[in-house]
Amino acid sequence: MTRRVGFALIAFFIGATAFAQLPPGKWWRRPEIVQSLNLSDEQQDRLEGIFRASAVDLIDLKADVDKSGIALRGELDRPQLDRAAIHRIGMHLSEARGRLFDRELMMLIEMRSVLTDPQWNRMRNQLDRLERPQQRPMQRPRP
Repeated sequence: MTRRVGFALIAFFIGATAFAQLPPGKWWRRPEIVQSLNLSDEQQDRLEGIFRASAVDLIDLKADVDKSGIALRGELDRPQLDRAAIHRIGMHLSEARGRLFDRELMMLIEMRSVLTDPQWNRMRNQLDRLERPQQRPMQRPRP
């Protein structure tokens, strides 16, 4: 396997973690987040509007990423590797991920603009706590 194909495979498996900046789903409607951030009804409505305006684009872009991933796996599963086809599909997958990331980023920027600085900082602190691995006390091996 060439270095480029290896890179494409690694990128394929870590692609799902690219947009870990916000909680999953419609977080602005979850009572614990609404309360924690003290989101107003107007803010929730604005966030919902941003999500709805982005949803169709995000679905289409995610589908393109998924289809490219399936095509890449299909090419890699062939007994005879077509390096040019693998490279072409890998490049398309990389570009599709880039387009998806760009759209997600634009949605994040729009959503961020709805939150006040203290709300954003509270959310980031909460997410940072969730992302850190839990500290476990050292256990002694059993005899």
